[in-house]
Amino acid sequence: MLDWLIDRLGDGSTLFLGGLMVGLIFGAAAQHSRFCLRAATVEIHDLRPGPRMGVWLVVFFAAIAFVQGAVGLGLLDTSTARPIAATGSLSGTMLGGLMFGGGMILARGCASRLLVLSATGNLRALITGLLLTIVAQASLRGGLAPAREALAGLLTIPGGPARDLGALFGLGPSEVMIGAGAILLLALLTAWRLGVGRKQCIAALGVGLAVALGWVFTYAMTQVSFEPLEASSVTFTGPSADTLMGLINERSMPMGFGIGLVPGVFAGSALMALATREWRLQGFDGGPSMLRYFAGAALMGFGAMLAGGCAVGTGVSGGAILALTSWLALASMWIGALGTEAVLSRTGPPHQAALSANRA
Repeated sequence: MLDWLIDRLGDGSTLFLGGLMVGLIFGAAAQHSRFCLRAATVEIHDLRPGPRMGVWLVVFFAAIAFVQGAVGLGLLDTSTARPIAATGSLSGTMLGGLMFGGGMILARGCASRLLVLSATGNLRALITGLLLTIVAQASLRGGLAPAREALAGLLTIPGGPARDLGALFGLGPSEVMIGAGAILLLALLTAWRLGVGRKQCIAALGVGLAVALGWVFTYAMTQVSFEPLEASSVTFTGPSADTLMGLINERSMPMGFGIGLVPGVFAGSALMALATREWRLQGFDGGPSMLRYFAGAALMGFGAMLAGGCAVGTGVSGGAILALTSWLALASMWIGALGTEAVLSRTGPPHQAALSANRA
């Protein structure tokens, strides 16, 4: 099938279509499940684990179970994926994760959540996401790149087994798949007890499935294409920056998986919001609110490029292939988010009222 598509469309267009389809699944499922790492961290900070935490657990362990299942079936080889094979940065992972976690609390959503919300008519999320994307591009190739490179170079780790948790713990794909499947069942039970409905659980499984489909599809492309390609999956800061810069700077945008992923997620979320009658225009509450959102966007844009990806890109997609730096980045995001939430919760009733309105 892939050979047929490549012969007729070429590598770039085939990757674009694959990204578009994976994005549609992710966007629709993320919107319906209310998947949001920021909301989950707020529930944990308040010592009241609820539906958002339940959804996050299902997504994370579903992604691991599905991805490792694909590895066990011979559909995927994660040893060649950049989060494992390339030299990594421990300093960048931890510092970037802390910054990203704090930023998503200030902006009330991570990069993926902002994209999903913007498709439902949330202009606040749209503007914040655009600023995040600009800062990410500046951190990758622009004026902020030297600072990012300096921080990333403080402490590095070689690629290969040193970055592979499975290799470090001596676990094979079948052992990881069985363990992840068992934990996924426990996560589903926990989600049900935390008030997550059946449809939301199915949608959360769909988010995890989309991550696995991204890995399997792009890996399959590396096996049949004559061009040098890299396996990847769902991530947002890099593809969003490439999409925005392509629209601004190029007459014809080079096709690829990430270029298809971003509009796919937007379309999937918009279609789900329209189908469930949840699409409505929303804006900023005022000047101080805008400053907080913009500060959060800047922290997330720089932090994501420093950590190697966003909460989904490195946290879920990278975590699903058991990349050590991805798990460290995710842990740092949790710490940064919980610490920032703890500080903001002491600022008084206005902040608490805003948070309550946002949680509704």
